[in-house]
Amino acid sequence: MDALALATLYFVRHAKAGSREDWTGDDRLRSLTKKGKKQAEELVAVLKKYPITAVYSSPFLRCVQTVEPVARARGLEVKQSAALAEGIGLQGATQLISDDRLDHAVVCCHGDLSWELVEELVKHRVVKAGEGGYDKASTWVVDFDTEGVPVKARYIPAP
Repeated sequence: MDALALATLYFVRHAKAGSREDWTGDDRLRSLTKKGKKQAEELVAVLKKYPITAVYSSPFLRCVQTVEPVARARGLEVKQSAALAEGIGLQGATQLISDDRLDHAVVCCHGDLSWELVEELVKHRVVKAGEGGYDKASTWVVDFDTEGVPVKARYIPAP
């Protein structure tokens, strides 16, 4: 981590879930598809070289299911945070970004947060517009400074 960086966070967008249009129940309970479960298992290898210290997730089932294999592989529990729920966006993640005890935490989120994170990275000239992405099961490794401003980022495509 850079000397100026306070914390490194791993923002994982949830893996492939069942179709929102075809789902008739509570959307918070929509689970991963077979492909999504495979992506979740493959995230263990994708994140293997990183020193993961904690795993946080939106309380939505698809997010929890996405990071359960990583948490299990690291002997960690998935800590659910309503601040990461769909519809809250990057604003909800700010409490995690500003907590220096969460260095090297995985944060499983939804597309709205992923989209806003990429916009924030572009705004702070950490990445160029069009660089990286926000595909399901993809990861952004982001270093934040002591003010919670992103200073460095790397995109890891979905498995």
